[in-house]
Amino acid sequence: MRSLLLLLLCLLFLSPVAVAAETVWRWPLDPPPQVLRPFEPPEFRWSPGHRGVDLTAGPAQEVLAAGSGRVHFAGTVAGTPVVSISHGELRTTYLPVESDLVRGDPVTIGQVIGTIAAEPRHCPDRVCLHWGLRRGPDYLDPLSLLGPIDVRLLPRSR
Repeated sequence: MRSLLLLLLCLLFLSPVAVAAETVWRWPLDPPPQVLRPFEPPEFRWSPGHRGVDLTAGPAQEVLAAGSGRVHFAGTVAGTPVVSISHGELRTTYLPVESDLVRGDPVTIGQVIGTIAAEPRHCPDRVCLHWGLRRGPDYLDPLSLLGPIDVRLLPRSR
């Protein structure tokens, strides 16, 4: 019994989204999108990698809050419109997303937080949403918020 309790505690604290266990999460797009490019964490913080997932989206498609929280940032970074939402220790990011929200605005799960911007495109050959997740300085796979899901990668367009 004691070893079972120890195992459960280890799993709770080692899980990348253990803090979010009591929180309800959803896809940031409706209908649920397909994954164009998965999360590819860098070996080191300064190394190249893909610090989120790219999801199929349509031009000017509404983007939804994946969870309830408060707007941490809504503005432009290096010419790209970005929205970032704090959920306690976790922060989700969405780009390129045009939004009227401002820092501190409360958001609820499923609330429209903006629309996919026409330019600049995050994906070179199609419209997409880049969805990211961080806990402090660490990047995590945002798909882990959704629990077990079927991921199907699409072939690259030529």
